[in-house]
Formats: sequence, structure tokens, C-alpha cells
Amino acid sequence: MIEIERKFLVSTQAYMKEAISKRQIRQGFLNTHKKRTVRVRTSDNIAYLTVKGKSGPSGISRFEWEQEIEFHDAEALLKICEKGVIEKTRYKISMGKHVFEVDEFHGGNQGLVVAEVELNSEDEKFEKPDWLGKEVTGDVKYYNSQLSNNPYKKWKS
Repeated sequence: MIEIERKFLVSTQAYMKEAISKRQIRQGFLNTHKKRTVRVRTSDNIAYLTVKGKSGPSGISRFEWEQEIEFHDAEALLKICEKGVIEKTRYKISMGKHVFEVDEFHGGNQGLVVAEVELNSEDEKFEKPDWLGKEVTGDVKYYNSQLSNNPYKKWKS
């Protein structure tokens, strides 16, 4: 139940041409404590409840538990989430033996596009697409739980 992933900003929209799928996501946080977050997410007709722990020193690994829940339950839970429900479009792009998930944010986070790749180990090598920008792994301001409280549009340059 350890999630190992690296996160990057996206430098161009070229990922859209490479996408193998695209879906809309809504997610909110029932808890955004610094040691754990509890998230509810809907996408299409599927919903999940997820608990994530605090990241390790590298920011690459952290505990994650996820369970599919009834869609109507997720809709009810979204109504009691902390402020700042996140809406985004997720694109999946296959690159070598990995799949990148590119999130294009909407609403208060409009303009932010982030790519994540899940790995089997922290030092696993992976092919980097041309549209991959600056690495932001471990930078908590890019965590979705933080974006719900401090949207990208409010950041100062």
C-alpha cells in the first residue's frame, strides 16, 4: 500500500495528441491533516475513497489506501468536504512501460497542468516525454489537498 510516484509540471499541450484516454474528475477532501488526507473522488460513474499518509523524505513514496465506493455515497460525501472541491480533466499517456497521468485543472486551479508517473521503486528509470517540464515531486503546494485550500490562481508569481 505504498504509492511511489513522481510529479512534473507540463510544458506544452503535446500530451493531448498522445492521450489514450480522457476523463473528468471531481474530488474533495474530508480531511487535510499534514500527516494524512482523506479524499473522495468521482469519475464517470465510478467513485473512490482514498486515505494518503505523509510523504517520506524524498517526497516520492507515501502510504495510500483506496476503496471503490457507491457513486451516490461519494456524491453525498462531496457535499460535506472541506472547501475547494477540485475539478480536472485527466489524460492517460502510455510512454514506454509506464503510463503518465496528466491533470489539467479547472476552476480556481485553471492554468495548472501536472503529470504524474507511478513507479515500482524510487530509483526506477523511466522515459520522459518532451512535454514534461520541471519536477515538483515532494513540493506540497502541488498536492491536490493543498490546491483545494490554496488554488493555483491565487499564487503570486
